Amino acid sequence: MANKTLKNKKLLIVESPTKARTISEFLGNEYKVESSYGHIRDLPKSSIGVDIEHNFTPKYIIPTKSRKNVTNLKKLAEKLSDVIIATDEDREGEAIAWHIAQALNLEESQSPNSKTQTKSRAKSQTSKLCQRIVFHEITKDAIQKALENPRSIDMNLVDAQQARRVLDRLVGYKLSPFLWKKVASHLSAGRVQSVALRLIVDREDEIRSFKPEKYWTIDAIFVKDGIEFNAPVIKIDGENFPKPGIKEENQVDEIVKNLNQADFLVTNIDKRETKRSPLPPFTTSTLQQEASKRLYFSAKQTMMFAQRLYEKGLITYMRTDSVNLSEISLKMAKSWIGKKFGEKYTLDKPRFFKTKSRLAQEAHEAIRPVKLEPDTEKLEKQEVKLFELIRNRFLASQMPPAVFKGTKIDIEAKAESKKYLLRVNGSILKFDGYMKVWLQKYEEKKLPEFLEDEEIKPENIKPEEHETIPPPRYNEASIVKTLEENGIGRPSTYVPIISVLIQRNYTEKDSNRRFHPTEIGELVNKVLKEHFPNIVNVNFTAEMEKKLDEVAAGKEDWHKVIQEFYNPFNENLEKKYEQVSKESLIGKIQETDEKCEKCGRPMVIKQGRFGKFLACSGFPECKNTRSLESEDNTFGKCPKCGKGIIVKKRTRKGRYFFGCDRYPDCDFAKWNEKELKETQEED
Repeated sequence: MANKTLKNKKLLIVESPTKARTISEFLGNEYKVESSYGHIRDLPKSSIGVDIEHNFTPKYIIPTKSRKNVTNLKKLAEKLSDVIIATDEDREGEAIAWHIAQALNLEESQSPNSKTQTKSRAKSQTSKLCQRIVFHEITKDAIQKALENPRSIDMNLVDAQQARRVLDRLVGYKLSPFLWKKVASHLSAGRVQSVALRLIVDREDEIRSFKPEKYWTIDAIFVKDGIEFNAPVIKIDGENFPKPGIKEENQVDEIVKNLNQADFLVTNIDKRETKRSPLPPFTTSTLQQEASKRLYFSAKQTMMFAQRLYEKGLITYMRTDSVNLSEISLKMAKSWIGKKFGEKYTLDKPRFFKTKSRLAQEAHEAIRPVKLEPDTEKLEKQEVKLFELIRNRFLASQMPPAVFKGTKIDIEAKAESKKYLLRVNGSILKFDGYMKVWLQKYEEKKLPEFLEDEEIKPENIKPEEHETIPPPRYNEASIVKTLEENGIGRPSTYVPIISVLIQRNYTEKDSNRRFHPTEIGELVNKVLKEHFPNIVNVNFTAEMEKKLDEVAAGKEDWHKVIQEFYNPFNENLEKKYEQVSKESLIGKIQETDEKCEKCGRPMVIKQGRFGKFLACSGFPECKNTRSLESEDNTFGKCPKCGKGIIVKKRTRKGRYFFGCDRYPDCDFAKWNEKELKETQEED
């Protein structure tokens, strides 16, 4: 009886167990919803996994961790009446769907509603039919609509994902060994991560080479009707005041002298309403940027919490570069805004936004809430914060502009043969509009009433000295924005790009959560720039992304794209193995006066993944190593043994700690500097 019941059921496969549980709540007993737990096939870790000689054919395997689950899914697929694959509708999701079909020996059933033709693939005569469905939100209506409109697996998207995976594997598994041999062991070079590293290193170079310059701005200070305001000089004899200011102090003194003797006259008063419009709803990159600024989330945290919200049916799919909104969501927003804030906060017609990227998938939606007031009791605090951020940005996009009452006053000052124009702008918020839910910084500035041709006298002429500042280091928000602006990476890749730079110790974050390159990061970047310039070239990488998009659109053959990249890349790599020596990249091994405490031979300075360190010159017979002490890496005597020096160290997983340099003879260690200082003070 049980087997008969099971045979009548349909198997629906998604990526995650949370998504499976949420969908199960919307479907009846005729469906059994199971999870693939992400990819069930991948390239092997032990080898390159790409048959270069045979058209770059990937050699997929089922990883050990997935085998049990694949066996279970196979059994269910054989027993149940139908198989439906409901993975996400992007390249990664499409690839997962294809791998599931391949691993379970499934063949697609051709639906009359199918919108995408599948390229022919050889199938076994014993394969079972399956269907492919997609949806952008996990709601009962969306899932039901998807079930009524199955489509084929889009092999163009699959090929685009395969192309990216193969390209990244070729670069990683071919170029990383070059770095191991010529620089230091356990280094890595990635096709996209290396470009991001270059951006960070280039910015650091700008900061180092920056020379601050002094400049001055000049304001006149007025008081009328008890209101004090500053009016800066904006023109001198019709010429714009230089930007950022005047650099010669004697010129400043001359202007101040003239203004102190000048007559001031109000020449123009302009009063008008100004409007500030809301921003579009979130895309993946703008969500990561705003969550970083407002919630202090890392890109990785943002996507983790967004994934949970999506799988719990609270937001639409979180990997998108589209700002489109569905008709049903626009109606939902207008109704909720009207009830919550009143009709004056609603729009007569929906506001539509234009997606910036010409390659964005317009069928997709922006990231928006599925429900506006869900039960948040079962959510974590961070999930609630991110949901509210997404909801408020969505609602704001469908609310009226904020209206400001603006006043612009021009003041002319005449002194001898010189004529100066000063200008002051005032602004008062008249109607908050979308800022009711999406607060943005603004400054209200009330100005006194003036008449044209009114003579006024300043209380003071105030020159102010400034100094130019270097460009800021990148933080997560600005690096994601820069990558997107340059066409590097796609919505699903920003988090891995940032994560790998930190994991590989190529970059660190300072106290302001901004990236700066490590010593080894700068060295790797230097090697790549000098010997593999295309790998770290922003334009070259952006062009490759465009080609992958063309593959996804069915306009390029992925094998051809890889062939065009690989041939010159591999030819250059083989030359560099012969031409480049380790000594030319990192210099000669430096001997020191220190002796190895284990064998007595001299200690030398070597380059490692985490920077320079002391090593015994008798390697490999003696493998003794020690941290290289430097002024910025030593933190006083060890409070435990009293003999060693506390140095900053790093675990294999990349976490920093403070420990005694006499380890393993002394095992003193603290995770942070505050704890270390407290222990040292107690001692």
